[in-house]
Amino acid sequence: MSLLAGACLTQALAAADTKAPAVGVSVAQIVEKHVAARGGLKAWRTVQTLSMSGKLDAGTPDSIERSAKIARQGMGASVKAAPAAAAQGGTDKTAQQVQLPFRLEMKRPRKSRLEIDFAGKTAVQVYDGQQGWKLRPYLNRDDVEPFTAEEAKSEETKGDLEPALVDYAAKGTQVALEGVEQVDGHNAYKLKLTLKNGDVQHIWIDAQSFLDLKVEGQPRRMDGKMRTVWISQRDFRAVQGVMVPYLCETANAGNPRTHRMMIESVTVNRSLEDARFSKPQVLVAASPTPAAPAAAAPAKK
Repeated sequence: MSLLAGACLTQALAAADTKAPAVGVSVAQIVEKHVAARGGLKAWRTVQTLSMSGKLDAGTPDSIERSAKIARQGMGASVKAAPAAAAQGGTDKTAQQVQLPFRLEMKRPRKSRLEIDFAGKTAVQVYDGQQGWKLRPYLNRDDVEPFTAEEAKSEETKGDLEPALVDYAAKGTQVALEGVEQVDGHNAYKLKLTLKNGDVQHIWIDAQSFLDLKVEGQPRRMDGKMRTVWISQRDFRAVQGVMVPYLCETANAGNPRTHRMMIESVTVNRSLEDARFSKPQVLVAASPTPAAPAAAAPAKK
């Protein structure tokens, strides 16, 4: 069900079992149940690396820059502002849709490497915890470019591997309950997170499963205005004791089109050398597809 579906539901369709939960629940109780639903604090503290691969719903062929944002934002990482040309790439509804293979690797503390394959070339974005670089051959740019000041600042403030509410107090985050809203037909607690740097983010926690159904991402500039971004998370599966969403769908305010990140494999604590997160070489070959991990537990929605 799309992000817009919840907004289209009327009160007449609300059955007794979808009645809003009692207001008496505390923020501490919601967070505690959410962390447990995601695998628990102990399990997440053992996660040192997270590797995944899959497909990105890129829209049209000139939307590759946007696809990088979908991958990084879909897992709760920071994203970068898109050039106007990339933002306009998906406006032709008759254009052929494109799905791009991607690989995302993350390692503590705050290291990340994203690769996206397109037309026989591989785009790369790397952050080593302090500096970042990008290689964008699909724009006919063969040089490794450093992150802009804005991109670097965004990376400095992003979260690490675990969900935002895991060990939130130690991160200096404050959490408040703003009410209950419908998300894709589910009652969800709307939580307001005030990060240590003062930034504000909202997360919607399913009132029954206590999984995070929707996450507010960093705003994007579209048509000269900053637009709110939401990421819906579905198809949660257990991977080595932690719950990971295998489908992330990103939507922008004012744009009915959504973009999906479809994860095909996830590996926890795969050995990743620090060199993977250093400045990339100019010629980058597509990385081999990681070996298939152990079968995930049955899907939990």
